Amino acid sequence: MAREIAMPKIVLSLLLGTLIAMPTSVESMGVCYGMLGDNLPEPSDVISLYQSNRIDAMRLYNPNSDTLNALKGTNISLMVGVPNEELATFASNASAAAFWVQNNILAYEGVSFKYIAVGNELMGENASNILPAMHNIHNAITSAGLQDQIKVSTSVRFDVLSETSPPSNAIFSSSHMGPVVQFLANTSGPLLVNIYPYFSYAYSNGAIPLDFALFTAPDAVVYDNEYQYKNLFDAMVDSVYYAMEKVGYSNVSIVVSESGWPSYGGVGTTMENAQIYNQNLINHSAYGTPKRPGNLETYIFAMFMENMKTGDEVERNFGLFYPDQSPVYTVNFNYT
Repeated sequence: MAREIAMPKIVLSLLLGTLIAMPTSVESMGVCYGMLGDNLPEPSDVISLYQSNRIDAMRLYNPNSDTLNALKGTNISLMVGVPNEELATFASNASAAAFWVQNNILAYEGVSFKYIAVGNELMGENASNILPAMHNIHNAITSAGLQDQIKVSTSVRFDVLSETSPPSNAIFSSSHMGPVVQFLANTSGPLLVNIYPYFSYAYSNGAIPLDFALFTAPDAVVYDNEYQYKNLFDAMVDSVYYAMEKVGYSNVSIVVSESGWPSYGGVGTTMENAQIYNQNLINHSAYGTPKRPGNLETYIFAMFMENMKTGDEVERNFGLFYPDQSPVYTVNFNYT
């Protein structure tokens, strides 16, 4: 999850836009299964909770063996992470990357692996390890003949961008991103992006209206050439699309690998606001964005309250469920 995110300055700006057609269904709305708690249920019970709520996709930050075994035969599609601390080794050692793929992917027949996220929100000088590690993981997947089934990517923070107001101004602020996007274009993989309107709102000192962040604004707030934006989530996602275009790759898609709203611990953190945001996120995911209409695969952060997460209090209060599996508030994943 985003820790220290540079927030976009959303300008209440210019021109006219277009609306998008009603969808018929939502596909691949997932939930992130974080494990930073000492009171969480057993993985087999967690899988049952996913199934009973008709959650058909999971993000798993580490290849936990108990969870992978419990996922066998469930048809829950899985995004699994390569931990940040492994990237330096995998970037320099193709054999180590292949060994990881053998032990954590190929060894679990019956698990519906969909994405491998090579690192999460890695920034600074360590970001140079992302691309070579992606190459080595991808080569191991290709050697197993699974390159069309499992896509290799990385999960990035929104502040890999700058100049995001309005979205069409956005550019990558991190030099490693151009080659990463080129790799994704060459391998037909999506860019995984963690999108948090909550943090943009919370750190805006009142400049961003709450209803714009919660998908409840009655009218457009941001105008950008032919597009108009009634919610901050769309403006943030389209900023990433514009940045990818500017490095020459308009054909790369986006998967929102994290998004959510905390129910306690900070500005605007109520159960009501968290429920409103996450339900609207579920409903909105079938629409896409003004720039890219259509289904936008999205993962809510997070399944549980995690009492061992570090940082501000809000970090421990993103969960949809308490550790006893009772809901913090009600959301419906059966939107059609």
